[in-house]
Amino acid sequence: MFPVRGFEWDTGNAEKNLLKHSVTTGETEEAFFTDPLILRVKKNLYYIFSVTLGGRYLFGVFVLKPGRIVRVISIRDMEKKDRSLYKEKKGR
Repeated sequence: MFPVRGFEWDTGNAEKNLLKHSVTTGETEEAFFTDPLILRVKKNLYYIFSVTLGGRYLFGVFVLKPGRIVRVISIRDMEKKDRSLYKEKKGR
């Protein structure tokens, strides 16, 4: 699990993720608290690869604000190659 203390939601991003990718804020937050979880960092952007309790494979981009507050930029279903790499990394 990633040590998150909270989430900061931009209504535009939350709506975009729901309308374009059909990912709710609840599913997004759940992805940060399920195992296995893969995180990558590049400059100031964080990338998450995770599976929800319902078995949905998600890929997201977020920034980490002071106090370990997550601000999600985008989240979507993993593409086929992302899913393969995720399963390979986690030995599934």
